[in-house]
Amino acid sequence: MDIQNNNETALQEKLSFENFQNEVLKDYRIICESRETSLLGRKEVLTGKAKFGIFGDGKEVAQVAAAKFFMPGDFRAGYYRTRLLCLPQALLILIAFSQLYADPDVNNDPFSAGRQMNAHFSTKIVDESGEWLDIANIKNVSSDMAPTASQMLRALGLAFSSKIFRNVPELHEYKNLSTNGNEVCFCTIGDASTSEGHFWENHKCCRCATGTIGCFCMG
Repeated sequence: MDIQNNNETALQEKLSFENFQNEVLKDYRIICESRETSLLGRKEVLTGKAKFGIFGDGKEVAQVAAAKFFMPGDFRAGYYRTRLLCLPQALLILIAFSQLYADPDVNNDPFSAGRQMNAHFSTKIVDESGEWLDIANIKNVSSDMAPTASQMLRALGLAFSSKIFRNVPELHEYKNLSTNGNEVCFCTIGDASTSEGHFWENHKCCRCATGTIGCFCMG
């Protein structure tokens, strides 16, 4: 009974107006910072200070909402407009401009140290010795690719691998790679890319090799 009361108290606290207000203000700040970063970055490109830029303005709210459900162990297979699912709030501006100018310092661009196209992301799954990292307890980003809709195929592969981890008992011992196949792959795609052939091929494959994919069309 005490446990039930404690849970109800915790639930009430989570839903209190003050907590809700603080969460809304925090989300609004993230959205505003991301939008201003996009506007400033575009200005840098148009004035010739940066050579090329990709920005995600106009798609912030959906990403902030999705990020609340992005848990350790999950994967993102996205495209170049969805940086809010990848960038930690405290480093959003630093990383965005470091990528814009291809900064080779890994402390400023931890995803690729300036080697990938800007607004393309990836996280490590092995360490310097080639050993697997504890990806079941970190938020993961599969390496972005420039061809549009290619992320759909990555998302299917990641979701299917979770299904394999769930259904093959011999794999359950690898706790650093999967939590019994309970991961979700978050996939984002632009509206135009839904006309690509491999977008539709991917949907057909999902009927046979289904895992858990959360797909968002960002317009």
